[in-house]
Amino acid sequence: MKNIGIIGLGLIGGSLGLELREKGFRTFGVSQREKTRDRALERGIVDEISEGYSLLNQCDLIFICTPIEAIISTVQDLIPYLKPETIITDVGSVKGKIVPKLSELWSNFIGGHPMAGTTQSGVDSGFIGLFDNAPYVLTPTEQTPQKAIDLMTEIIKLLNSRLYFCSPEEHDQAVAWISHLPVMISGSLIQSCLKEKNLKVLELAKNLASSGFKDTSRVGGGNPELGLMMAKYNSQELLRSLLEYRENLDQIIEDINNENWTNLEQKLKQNQQARPNFL
Repeated sequence: MKNIGIIGLGLIGGSLGLELREKGFRTFGVSQREKTRDRALERGIVDEISEGYSLLNQCDLIFICTPIEAIISTVQDLIPYLKPETIITDVGSVKGKIVPKLSELWSNFIGGHPMAGTTQSGVDSGFIGLFDNAPYVLTPTEQTPQKAIDLMTEIIKLLNSRLYFCSPEEHDQAVAWISHLPVMISGSLIQSCLKEKNLKVLELAKNLASSGFKDTSRVGGGNPELGLMMAKYNSQELLRSLLEYRENLDQIIEDINNENWTNLEQKLKQNQQARPNFL
């Protein structure tokens, strides 16, 4: 039985703890907040938890589930407490600025990204089943030990996730399109609605909002910190996708302005045909 460490007991970390304990692993957590430590034990997320990192010296694998900006510094602080064979992985949604640095700091590091989530956060947000049939990306480099790849492959299969391998650069390019860009577009939708100057119309829009608005605004109304970190740490690829999106939006505006309904219909048909390939 492997001992699993988890730093960051929010949605992803909490769900990992619940899932892995159910699969028979012993889980160890770290949190600076006493309320979080108490609640994590109460919910059964971890077997043991402490304020400091020394508890994790018995772990075979440690998940870093902190916000993106804290991943590198967390590993730096953690390293003095680890046994040399311990494997470290992260769950950050950006890999290009994380993987090279952590691979230098710790030879047994492998980058990871479970593509699962909700709008909830905090120690009460995790639940069993979050990772079912969700993509889970690993971004090993040429220096990544095979034992790290093998252990993470085993864990991901136990989580019932769909495993994918790619380079850190390919990961960031892909998630810019299907994760980071949608957050910015969805947020822009909400911002645009709020600019309606007729308060009666704005109130009516809020009352009439249904599944269409709910679906398209969900990720834009999520964790602001996460959205900011996406933009900050994957800015180059996000800007590339945003510029392409703006170009396509300008074409739609031009079609409507020129009453070019044939062009617009063709675009909408292409969208209808292409969407299932992304789902």
